[in-house]
Amino acid sequence: MARYTGADCRLCRREGIKLFLKGDRCYSDKCAVERRPYPPGMAGRKRPRDSEYRVQLREKQKAKRVYGVLEKQFRSYYELANRQQGITGENLLRLLESRLDNVVYRLGLATSRDEARQLIRHRHFRVNDRVVTIPSFRVRPGEMVAVADKAKELGVIKGALISSQRIEVPGWLEVDVEKLSGKVLSLPQRAQIDTPVREQLIVELYSK
Repeated sequence: MARYTGADCRLCRREGIKLFLKGDRCYSDKCAVERRPYPPGMAGRKRPRDSEYRVQLREKQKAKRVYGVLEKQFRSYYELANRQQGITGENLLRLLESRLDNVVYRLGLATSRDEARQLIRHRHFRVNDRVVTIPSFRVRPGEMVAVADKAKELGVIKGALISSQRIEVPGWLEVDVEKLSGKVLSLPQRAQIDTPVREQLIVELYSK
């Protein structure tokens, strides 16, 4: 499947905000947004015209890049969110937050969603005692996510737990550091999602 293979820091610079795609690097003085707070490329320092379409497009691109999904998959999430009851934008964010790679990251068992995806593909996580290798797997309320026995001594997971001390586990999740596991207590409410995205603009973009 197609996947962006360029520098993650370019994505943050393009959106003009930290998307926290590089784990600890995003908290250090090496962060590209701190060092070069303008878009990449020859025309990066020019001030673009903020049309309505451009603002809406940038919000969609920002959400896609935060959660690491491509356009076709993101559109599928939107269509599913639009069919559900409730506010479409909030439904969309709940679906994205329910992805296994995001849940692993939110539990503090990986320093970034990219790292979580790699660990999942290498069979290092189980959902309800069953190995799951699909990062987009939708974790539902009441389900348990745990590190597989063979991966409990991995330095990358132990390092993530140390690093995650600066990240607060959201209230819709429960983590057991001793057992290297966590539980989804409920679907997240909008106030519990700290992703810097104005989801209503995404809805407006797709509604045209």
